[in-house]
Amino acid sequence: MSSSLSRRSVLGIGAAAVTGAGVGGPADAAPSGRDHIRKVYEREKSKAGGLWRTHIAAVNSTGALRPIVQDDADHVTNGYSVQKLAVATAVLDKIDRGLLSLGTKLDLPADIILGGSGIYHLHRVWGDEITVANFLTAMLLVSDNTAVRMCGRVVPALEINEILAAKGFVHTRVEPVANPNRFYLGTTTPREMHDLLWRLATKTLLKPESCDFLLSVTRWLNGYHDGVRRVMSSRERERVATKYGADFNSLGESRHEVGIMFGVDGLPLLTYAMFAEGLGDPENYGATHPAVEAHAKIGRALMNSLPVVPAVTARSAVPRTLPKPFHPVNGG
Repeated sequence: MSSSLSRRSVLGIGAAAVTGAGVGGPADAAPSGRDHIRKVYEREKSKAGGLWRTHIAAVNSTGALRPIVQDDADHVTNGYSVQKLAVATAVLDKIDRGLLSLGTKLDLPADIILGGSGIYHLHRVWGDEITVANFLTAMLLVSDNTAVRMCGRVVPALEINEILAAKGFVHTRVEPVANPNRFYLGTTTPREMHDLLWRLATKTLLKPESCDFLLSVTRWLNGYHDGVRRVMSSRERERVATKYGADFNSLGESRHEVGIMFGVDGLPLLTYAMFAEGLGDPENYGATHPAVEAHAKIGRALMNSLPVVPAVTARSAVPRTLPKPFHPVNGG
């Protein structure tokens, strides 16, 4: 078991459990934008402190993906709730193979409920039958911990790891425990999470409809706003698919965020995978944590510096689905 056992990462033990290298890359498109991203990243990383491992990449003028920041990008680290993207990938892979469906229903018993992030523990009464689509949405949108256990009931830990290995991921794994349907969220690297995100955006990670499902949830406006999406309009936010992770270990606090930014036409343009540990300000999981404030400033710089891809490149782009515009509704 990992030494980083903590209230958010323990998703598998029982119902009573509590929940380097430098920067750089080809500057062959919008060099000033790339330089600005590097400058903001280094400045905010320095201000926040801790140990950062990051991979940021954007397309160039030909549509080819090129790195902008590679900061110890192959370091194996605890993914915490960012790892829920990998868990969702395994569940959706099983759906793609016809062994499960988004409409499959499971009961939600009281003895599976976990506290921490999420919504199911707030119900106070349980026993509902909910669909796979329901708990995947809860896990991705509000990082529900109980939803991870629900995923483990349809795709056991060893099968999750087999699926991830078959997709070419070497270090992105969950950590099995004695109960085959439960697990710790495990490890990943910035580069592997970048690869997962880009393959998701280009509809090569899963079937297109499964990629669309995952992206539609992670781009939705009721999701996480404290970090990268904080200083953005609602229109800008819906162009960013993001997932955060927050926890602590023996080094200190950890604050992670990964995601994809899209152009106004729906083309994927940029990925970011920022993992920071050894931070201070314990038990502050809000927007005022220094690393989360750094994510917000870096996120604004990323959005301001998105590359402009010529129309000719768009003709070879993969199919894409934009979310419907968000309109607040009072009552009804």
